[in-house]
Amino acid sequence: MNPVKDLIKTLADEHGRSRENLLPILQGVVEKEKYLTEYSMVEIARELDLPAAEVFGTATFYSFLEHKKMGQYVIRICKTITCAMKGKNQVLLAIQDMLKIGIGETTPDGKFSLLETNCLGWCHKAPAMLVNDDVHTELTPESIREILSSYMKK
Repeated sequence: MNPVKDLIKTLADEHGRSRENLLPILQGVVEKEKYLTEYSMVEIARELDLPAAEVFGTATFYSFLEHKKMGQYVIRICKTITCAMKGKNQVLLAIQDMLKIGIGETTPDGKFSLLETNCLGWCHKAPAMLVNDDVHTELTPESIREILSSYMKK
C-alpha cells in the first residue's frame, strides 16, 4: 500500500474520524512527511469523510502546517512589532545575505527555508526565531552567523 495513505489511516485510527480530529491528523502528517501534499490532503478528506475544500482551508490557514516542500531546516523569524523594534530587520537581512534566499524561499541545496511568522511567544527576549523546533532569542546579525554555521555543519 501507499505509506502516506497508511499514515493517514493510522492517525485517523488513533485520533478518530470526526471533524474535530482534523487538526491533529494534519499535524501528524506534517510531523512525519514534513509538509502536506495535495494528495495527502485529499486522502485525509476521504478518510474523515470531509469536503476536500475544508481540509485545504484548514491546512492553509495555519502557518505551521506547511503545504509545500521545505528545506531540512525551516527558519521562522518572528514578525511582531516587538521583534521589529529590537532589530529583527537587521537579523533578517543577515539571514538573507548568508543564505542568499528571500522570505518564502528555500536554498538550492534544500537545506534551509526562510519564513516569517506571527508571535513565537519570546517577546521578552526579542528578536526571536525558530529553526525547526529550536528556539533562538536575543538575536543579532553576529549571532545569526554562528547559529546558521552550526546548522550548516550538521
